[in-house]
Amino acid sequence: MSMPPLVPSEIDPFAGSHYYLKRQLLKMIGATFDIYDSGGQQVLQAQKKGFKLKEDIRIFGGPGFQTELVGIFARQIIDFSAAYDVMDARTGQKIGAFQRKGWASLARDEWTVMNAMDQPVAVLIEDQLWMALVRRLLTNLIPQNYDMLVGETRVADLKQNFNPFTYHLAIDCFQPPDQLDRRMVLAGACLLASIEGRQSGG
Repeated sequence: MSMPPLVPSEIDPFAGSHYYLKRQLLKMIGATFDIYDSGGQQVLQAQKKGFKLKEDIRIFGGPGFQTELVGIFARQIIDFSAAYDVMDARTGQKIGAFQRKGWASLARDEWTVMNAMDQPVAVLIEDQLWMALVRRLLTNLIPQNYDMLVGETRVADLKQNFNPFTYHLAIDCFQPPDQLDRRMVLAGACLLASIEGRQSGG
């Protein structure tokens, strides 16, 4: 007996290799980010809560994007060198964390990617120092480009596509899901989108 085909809500949204994030326009409080797969179908939606002293971002999936899957929470109010915990909303267990390198990020944005025990496992860093410096002078005119590195190996690429009206980010993963947790990659993408929006006044 053949099984019925999977409907989109039953497909694992964290099994892909290519994603595209778009920030919704005209959001007065907080922010909403729609996440699409390589076929152009929306598979996830991230929501940043407004009026929060500490960053609070939730990633939703399922029908109508009503099921909370991942939470991203700042540990402290000041985000100069802030750490952000990434939690599995269904189990309550910690997946990992990101910590921004404050002073280093003034010239070239850099994050430490940690596992559930806060052990460093990767870095998320702007592609080139000279390009990072030019971006700081020309603000939004030069799109951001980040590499996620495990040692010297690039395991993911997060590249902003220029759009004068809103934030678009292409996300490519170069390792299979059992080696590179897509929840961490997409959590990093949501953090970048959220912080970019705040710094640019969005």
